[in-house]
Amino acid sequence: MAALWQAAVGICFGQSLAPSNGAASLARFNDTLPQIRKSFGEWKRACASLPSNRALGDRLPAKELLPLQRFDEFGEILSAFFAQCKTGSLAQPDYWVDQGPRKDSFFNTSTAYFLKSAFSSIPFEPFAQKLVAPEGSEVFFHADLHGDIHSLLGDLDWLNERGYLRDFGIARTNFYMIFLGDYTDRGAYGVEVLYTLLRLKLANPDQVFLLRGNHEDAYMQARYGFVNEGRAKYGTHFDANKVMRAYDFFPVVLYLGSGGSFIQCHHGGLEAGFDPRRLLEGSGALSFQFLGVLNQARYLSEHPSWFAAAGERALEEAVLALRDFRPEDPTLPAPIGFMWNDFSLLASDRQFAVHPKRAFVFGQRATQYLLRTASTGSNHLQAVFRGHQHSPTNNAMMRRLLASRGVFRHWQSADSPELLNAPTSELARVLEHGDERAIPPGSVWTFNVSPDSVYGAACAYNFDAFGLLKIARRFADWRLQVVNVEVKP
Repeated sequence: MAALWQAAVGICFGQSLAPSNGAASLARFNDTLPQIRKSFGEWKRACASLPSNRALGDRLPAKELLPLQRFDEFGEILSAFFAQCKTGSLAQPDYWVDQGPRKDSFFNTSTAYFLKSAFSSIPFEPFAQKLVAPEGSEVFFHADLHGDIHSLLGDLDWLNERGYLRDFGIARTNFYMIFLGDYTDRGAYGVEVLYTLLRLKLANPDQVFLLRGNHEDAYMQARYGFVNEGRAKYGTHFDANKVMRAYDFFPVVLYLGSGGSFIQCHHGGLEAGFDPRRLLEGSGALSFQFLGVLNQARYLSEHPSWFAAAGERALEEAVLALRDFRPEDPTLPAPIGFMWNDFSLLASDRQFAVHPKRAFVFGQRATQYLLRTASTGSNHLQAVFRGHQHSPTNNAMMRRLLASRGVFRHWQSADSPELLNAPTSELARVLEHGDERAIPPGSVWTFNVSPDSVYGAACAYNFDAFGLLKIARRFADWRLQVVNVEVKP
C-alpha cells in the first residue's frame, strides 16, 4: 500500500508534515483569521453557487467558484483540529483504558505512519471510543457523504431551523452528532465537506464525533479522487499529508450508551478481534482504548459455538480467513473490520462469507452471538449503526435502502429470498419505512449514502437521509426518527 500511495501522490517518503505549533494555531484560528471564521449562513451562501456533482460529472468546479480560494484557509482549520486533539479529551491520560497515547508518536503531527523512512515514522494506532449520553438525549447519525456538500449543508440547515444547532454550535446540551465515515472521494467537494465537519467538531469537541471509514485512508484517497481534487483546486499548496494525518484522530468505532445499553457505531462491520468489555466497564462519559492486536483467530478458537449451526462451508471459510494481527495501516496485514466488513441482507443468508473485493460478510446469528459475548453483566451491546454497504448499481441492498427511506434494518421477518430481487416499490410494502422506528436487540442498521453522488445518480434518488436517535431510560423505549431532506441535483 505504501508504494501505491507514493506513486499516486508523488511524495518523497522521507518528507515530514509541516511542523504545527498547536496553541499558536488555535490562537490564530480564534483571533486573527476572520476570513475562515465564516458563520454557517456565510459558508452556506459561499457554497450555494457550486454546481452539483451530477452536473459536473467527472469534472471539478471552476476555481473562481471555490468557497475556500486558498489551501491555507483549510490548513488552518486542520491545525486548529490538531491543537484541539492535543489538549482536549483525547489527550487526558485518565480517559484511556490501559496505556494512553504518547506525545512523540500518536500526537506527533510532524510525521505520519504512511511516511515510511528511517528518519520519519510513527506506528499506526487506531482506537475505539465510548460515549455515555444522559437519558433524554438525541443523537444525529449520518453515513457516507462522498464529497456531497449540498446534502450536508441541507441537513445542517434543517437542524438550525429546528433549534438543534445555532450556526455551527450545538444549541442543546443533550444533543450529539455522529458521522459514520467516508467523507471524500467519488465527489468534487471533499475539501468543503471536511471543512464543514471540522468546523462542527471544533465548535463542539465532545458532542460531535467523526468516525473513520475505509476511505479515510491515504491509499484509498489517492485512488478514488480526493488527492486529485485537492491538487486541482490548490496545486502544489495542497498538503495531502496534513489532511491524511487528521484521520488518525478519528475513532474507528464508537460505543454509544446510556443506562447500560450500547449501540456499536462504525463505518463497516464487525471486528471479532477487538474485545470492548473493559472499555464498556470503564467509568466516565468519555473514554478511549487502542485496538492493539486484533485476535480474530483466537476469538474463533475460544468460541467454538460461534459458527456451530452455520454450516461447514461458513466455518471452513472463517478458519481460513480470520487471523490475529496488529494493524500496520487500515488494510495491512488485513483489513480492520470496523472500517471494511459488511452484513448479509436476509435472515436466511450464510453466517459468514468472504467478499473478494471488500472483506467479510456476517449473518444474523453470527452477529448477535458476537454482540452478546462482547457485552458484560451490566453493559449490553444492543445494536449496530453503520454505513458503507452501498453500490452505484441498483442492487438488492440499494433497493432496500430506498424502500426504507434511506435507513435499512437487516434481517426483517417480512423480507425473504423470494423478495431478494424485488423492485423498490414492492419492497416498500413490506419493509419498515415509517418516521419513527423501534430498535430490536441484535439489529443492524445501514444508513444510505448522500444523493448528490454517483450512487444517487445511478439509483435515481434525490433525498438525503439521517437519523435522530432518542435515548430513553429503558432500551425498549429508544426510538430512531428517520428524516429525509430533498436535495436538488
